[in-house]
Amino acid sequence: MNDPLVQILVAVLPSIVVFLTAFYLIKQMVSAQASARISEVRKDDHRHTLPLRLQAYERLALFAERISPGALVLRVHKGSMSSRMFHAELVATVREEFEHNVTQQIYVSDKAWGKVKQAKEETIRLINLSYEQTGDTPSGTELSRHIFENLTRLSHTPSQECLVVIKEDVRRLF
Repeated sequence: MNDPLVQILVAVLPSIVVFLTAFYLIKQMVSAQASARISEVRKDDHRHTLPLRLQAYERLALFAERISPGALVLRVHKGSMSSRMFHAELVATVREEFEHNVTQQIYVSDKAWGKVKQAKEETIRLINLSYEQTGDTPSGTELSRHIFENLTRLSHTPSQECLVVIKEDVRRLF
């Protein structure tokens, strides 16, 4: 054991083992603390964003109900409206409702937002189709009749499909 290299290894090797052990333990402890902090931040974030997300889903559910063709026709129709005026008013109302709620997409899933946009587009498509069938008749009541007739041909309204996805998303929040 007179070899100087062996003497250096015997002296340094325990120090290296102690250093590596301490380094590993400290690294594990710091990692655990970071994970705990991230978990706490997420929990705190969830506490603050959950009410906002629920409010967004509520607003989009209300949007879906408001653009439901039956409710929309009953709310917008005035007895003296021509078919053209009524058509323009229906489409404008759907677009306004959508624009009023467009910021809610931040808080909802992509799937839910996609269904909201789809409900808007399909509702407008239904109104446009009914208007094409009606033509420029003097009565908005005729357009209403065509909308209701076309609506009965659908198995589900676009609004109903949208509400199903919204409800699924809300259930996943809890």
